Amino acid sequence: MPIEINLDVMMAKRKMSSNELADYVGITPANLSVLKTGKAKAIRFSTLEKICEALECQPGDILSFKDE
Repeated sequence: MPIEINLDVMMAKRKMSSNELADYVGITPANLSVLKTGKAKAIRFSTLEKICEALECQPGDILSFKDE
C-alpha cells in the first residue's frame, strides 16, 4: 500500500499507549490496531483530528505516501 501509517512512531515519541490514545479519540483499541497496522481502508477526518490533537502533531506526521 503506498500510504504508510507512522502512528506507532508518534505514539512512542509522545510516550502514549494504545489504550490511552483509543480512550482519548473515542475508538476501540481494536480499531486503533487496524489503523496502526495499515489495514484500514479509510479514516474519518474527525478521528484523524482527534489523533493529531492527542499526539500534538500534523496529519503528515502520521500518514506518508510512498511511491512504489
